[in-house]
Amino acid sequence: MAAPAAPSVAATAPAQQVAAPSIDLTVQFQSGSAELTPEAMRTLDELGRALSHEALAAYRFRIEGHTDTTGSRSANMSLSQARAARVAEYLQSRFGVAAARLEPVGRGQEALKVQTPDQTPEPRNRRVQVINIGA
Repeated sequence: MAAPAAPSVAATAPAQQVAAPSIDLTVQFQSGSAELTPEAMRTLDELGRALSHEALAAYRFRIEGHTDTTGSRSANMSLSQARAARVAEYLQSRFGVAAARLEPVGRGQEALKVQTPDQTPEPRNRRVQVINIGA
C-alpha cells in the first residue's frame, strides 16, 4: 500500500458472497470541496485506464462518494454526491468513459470505513468506492 499521503487502490474483502467486485480508492479532495487534487487525478488516471480496457467495456460501475463525520449529515450527503459526480465527470472527460456506464451516488457518512464519533476528521472515511454493477 502507498504511503499515507499518496492515493492507493485496494480491493475490498467481501463480508458475504458478492457477485460484483469493488475497489476502494483513496481520492484526496480539498477539505469541504469536490475539487480533485493532483494525487486524486493520478489515482483516477489508473482507474480510467482500467475502465477503458476492452475486458471491462461491457460493465457499468457505481461510484460511491463517502465522507468522514465532520459537518452535518445533510452537508456530508451533498458533499459526497458532488465528489462522486466529480469523479464520474473526470473519467468521462479524460478517458471517454460513457456516462451510461457510471452511476455516481453520495453515501455521506452512512458507511464509514473506520467508525468514529461525530465531528471526527478521519481521512480513511473520505473515499470513493467503485462497484462493478454488471453489464
